Amino acid sequence: MKRREFIKNAGIAAVGGAAASTTLAAPAIAQERIEMVMVSTWPRDFPGLGTGAQRLAQRIQDVSDGRFQVQYFAAGERVGAFDVFDEVASGNAQCYHAADYYWKGKHPGWAYFTSVPFGLTENEMGSWIHFMGGQELWDELAGEFGLKCLASGNTGVQMGGWFNKEINSAEDFKGLKIRMPGLGGDVMAKLGASPVSLPGGQIYENLVSGAIDATEWVGPWNDYFLKFYEAAKYYYYPGMHEPGGFDSLGMNKTWWEGLNKSDQLLIQACAYEECQVMMSEYNANNGRYLAKLVNEHGVELKEFNDDVYDAFGDASAEVYEEARAHSELANRIHESFAAARADVGSWMKLSEGAYYSQRNRVLGL
Repeated sequence: MKRREFIKNAGIAAVGGAAASTTLAAPAIAQERIEMVMVSTWPRDFPGLGTGAQRLAQRIQDVSDGRFQVQYFAAGERVGAFDVFDEVASGNAQCYHAADYYWKGKHPGWAYFTSVPFGLTENEMGSWIHFMGGQELWDELAGEFGLKCLASGNTGVQMGGWFNKEINSAEDFKGLKIRMPGLGGDVMAKLGASPVSLPGGQIYENLVSGAIDATEWVGPWNDYFLKFYEAAKYYYYPGMHEPGGFDSLGMNKTWWEGLNKSDQLLIQACAYEECQVMMSEYNANNGRYLAKLVNEHGVELKEFNDDVYDAFGDASAEVYEEARAHSELANRIHESFAAARADVGSWMKLSEGAYYSQRNRVLGL
């Protein structure tokens, strides 16, 4: 064979070989699938919390172009709402979507990574988690239980709750059976109430039957669809117990650490996007549905007076001391949280707080 023909034929073979390699490699990559079972504490299609969790599951699958095959199970479809923690920690599912204060019985530190009485608003919470050591403490706590958690939603400042009688003093809480999880429920106990923790799908039936006298849930948008107005007349604000409720994407730590860095960043980006989207959705809907509750269903909107709020504050101080005494880690979580509240909170008072006050005064809002 002549030298020129040999080189030509060799070149064709090399190109053909490269093409063949590409053709063979593509299906192998396309066939790589990562199974991801997500269990949640929310009812299916429940506005905001439920639809946000479902949206997150779909987003992870879509952004990964289908490499992540995400199976989503609402509360009760695979395990009970409050069983999702153990389902994921054990490795039976890869992740949950929930509010981590549900696990405060396992360690009081969990409450701080959803929301706590007189705690952080959504903006303040983001500052603590991302830039002031909050995520590192969350990782330390979650790691003790075989988990890795990321912020994946927020409902903002919540309402104070639904009551079947007026609340004019701290004495009015005595003997009251109220649905309130987290450290907020512990505050209610200090005031003489009997707090219970119920998943969202069970609140209405308990309120209607009289098994509970009062409940908090989230805010007007969610509360409207659960029809609490059929069982309680008085709707109080603002909620001291949950001023910026983070939702958590809790993942099995071994599964998480087995992912490559790119896939970890993909999940993180999807979770953080849901924080923004969910908060925006709540802000867009709460005012509209509050008007419907008041104008269409005769709900009486009431503000907790200063004496009641002062009682909340005194009880919260006791609850915090008990939480800090639990363990060295619980104390470090509290101290970090409190430092962020003082630092960021003082700035928010001068920035957003002062602006809202003046803007609403000028515009008559």
